[in-house]
Amino acid sequence: MQDLKAELAETLDEAEWQWLMPHAQRDRLIVVSLGLDLVDVGVAIANDDVLSVQHWIGEQLIYKPSPTQMASWQSDGSKRFNALIVQPYVLVQEPSVQS
Repeated sequence: MQDLKAELAETLDEAEWQWLMPHAQRDRLIVVSLGLDLVDVGVAIANDDVLSVQHWIGEQLIYKPSPTQMASWQSDGSKRFNALIVQPYVLVQEPSVQS
């Protein structure tokens, strides 16, 4: 499992909303709340860790974006996300705002 985590951590990247839109349209985009580690969520999904994933869904810590959210992101041309591909999904997390 450590190898998978390291492998996923290496593929973690930044993506613009324009690049993510096709995945959202295919219902393959999953938003991960800031309280979770994006790589840990990717590992759980890749390993089919149903208990963790169901818990996060139940707590609304991971979810598919709403049409309202997507419209908001669409209107912000510079919107960027941390992104991780875990086939067939793309996991995204809005970076925390630096103050």
